[in-house]
Amino acid sequence: MTGRTMHQTDPTDSTDSTDSTVTSDTTDSIGTADTATGTPDGTGTAAARAVSAAHTVHAASGAAAMAAEARAPDTTGPGARLLRAAAVAATLPYLALKTAWLAGSGIGIPEGSVLLERTVFFTAANAVTMAMDAAVIVLALLLTRPWGRKVPAPLLLVPAFTATGLLTPIIAGFPAQLVLRALGLGADPAARAAGESFLHGWVYLVVYGGFTVQGLALAGLFGPYARRRWGSVWQGASGTRLPSPTGVAAGAAAAFGTALGAVYAYWAFGGTAWLGAERAAQHSAETGAVSAVHAVCALLAGWCAVLLARGGTRRPVWPLVAGWTGSAAALCWGLYLLVVPLAPGIGEGGGTPSVILLAYAAQVVTGCLAAAVLTRFATRRRIPS
Repeated sequence: MTGRTMHQTDPTDSTDSTDSTVTSDTTDSIGTADTATGTPDGTGTAAARAVSAAHTVHAASGAAAMAAEARAPDTTGPGARLLRAAAVAATLPYLALKTAWLAGSGIGIPEGSVLLERTVFFTAANAVTMAMDAAVIVLALLLTRPWGRKVPAPLLLVPAFTATGLLTPIIAGFPAQLVLRALGLGADPAARAAGESFLHGWVYLVVYGGFTVQGLALAGLFGPYARRRWGSVWQGASGTRLPSPTGVAAGAAAAFGTALGAVYAYWAFGGTAWLGAERAAQHSAETGAVSAVHAVCALLAGWCAVLLARGGTRRPVWPLVAGWTGSAAALCWGLYLLVVPLAPGIGEGGGTPSVILLAYAAQVVTGCLAAAVLTRFATRRRIPS
């Protein structure tokens, strides 16, 4: 796997598209000639059968080529192989914990935790999150194996976008919390004890440490893959301004992102208004670090969308990268934080302050608007499937 920035289209894809178009046109013209001339000798029908047979042979050869490519030896460079191995290995502790919990084990769960209640919801949640983490293995293979270049764009970009959104706040926030804790600026013992009534402290270290490795490894694999497959999307200048509806969406994303950034920055630097008594009592530099990450992601999502919608003479590399990251984090974590309060036994239900719920909803809206702008920008440059 190389880091070349030149866009390389798959010759098999382009050939298949061209040949199928030519075949369709040829068949249509033959059928029209037969109908118009009414030749009794069946020449047109014979020609149509010949074209159809040729198309069948071509399709078979294409399928054989794809199968051969899937069986091709791994030509990935040593760096990519190391990242792939790290991503796969980092999933194992989490998968082991989830397997144990699904089997009825209470490892890592303290006495009195609601997780000890074997409800249908917790069983389903463990199964779903286990499957999501297992998908990291598939994604790592897809980004490094030859058959990964044949996967349609949506089937790759949607899970990659989701992984970016869920892992980015952890990659940025968890190490910051560890540093603050090492400096003696972390949460007080009472707040930490309240957090460990749900899971033992070592579980958070193992799980979030694994998530951090997964995120960094996938980012290192996705970058070169995207350069090879979709390098044309960010080559050259940003171009002309996007259509007016896209500009309106970008402006709305920037407005929501700016408001969210201000609110989260206020909480990050110690503000406790609108948090409610319980959250205000547990507020610390560690929770402030999480708020700071959400503020940055919301701002990146909104204002990178504006930069892409405005066009211009600069290359769109960084607006695309930062906008992708910010919009994914805002959308995925906003949606997650909206769902968690509704979880039976975990969620706070009606106890969650309305301003916090509005902030979560605004994250989802910001992420959706920014993602729509990114999609419009990419499809305008004819991102291949």
